[in-house]
Amino acid sequence: MAAFHGPLRAIAICVLLGAATSRLDAHAIIIESAPRVNAIMIGGEHSIRLRFNSRVDHERSSLTLVLQGGTTRALRIAGHSGPDELLAPATGLPAGRHRLRWQVLAVDGHITRGEIPFSVKAP
Repeated sequence: MAAFHGPLRAIAICVLLGAATSRLDAHAIIIESAPRVNAIMIGGEHSIRLRFNSRVDHERSSLTLVLQGGTTRALRIAGHSGPDELLAPATGLPAGRHRLRWQVLAVDGHITRGEIPFSVKAP
């Protein structure tokens, strides 16, 4: 940066900061979830809610329950989900250890995926 002076230095700094910021915002990251990681939930009727640090494309995102034993069940994302969240009902969950598998497409075009392990206990 020593070669840049005055306005040129300021422009160079802005370009570098802009590039760094866009790389940080490149992926949708969960900032809040229900269920939480390793949560123990009672009963089989629950609402799934994942909130992200950026807007997500609901049409190209998915939620899947992986039940104890490996059976999978796709969840339907609610149409009233906010721009940065996915909402879905999860009904009839049997007791046991399960995983919520999620995949989202952020509006910037990057795909992020992961799993949230949780347990359900009989009421």
